[in-house]
Amino acid sequence: MKQFIYFSLILLSLFTSYAKADEQAGAQYKVLGPWEVHYIAFPSTFIQPNIAKNYDLDRSPNKGIINISVLKNSDKSAQTASLTGTARNLLGNKKQLTFKEVVEGDAIYYLAQIDYSNEEIYRFDIEINQNGQVQTLKFQQKFYVD
Repeated sequence: MKQFIYFSLILLSLFTSYAKADEQAGAQYKVLGPWEVHYIAFPSTFIQPNIAKNYDLDRSPNKGIINISVLKNSDKSAQTASLTGTARNLLGNKKQLTFKEVVEGDAIYYLAQIDYSNEEIYRFDIEINQNGQVQTLKFQQKFYVD
């Protein structure tokens, strides 16, 4: 539980600081059908090595983390879903995203990683599927090499 609280606090500070650092970030959640979908994409070096190890994430100046949470609109409870998606840079190069589900207490979130170059912009297209109910999350993020 301590790790989840620590990780959540880190992510909360990242939501705020990284969104301010990148004007493209905009709102960090979207209402999609029955869900409120929270999302963030940030450099993997923003997290501490021990946290990365616990979540089996690679830390590198050229690797980002995509974190998505799906909440039910009516009561804001965390939802399980199947996430698939792609990221496409401005040259049209497409990368498949592989999400892994992390469940800690009442929290559920989905993590994927992506390699990038300095100032590379990716457009994300992520399909969220829960029992045949499908919604698509679209956003873009500019990444910077530390």
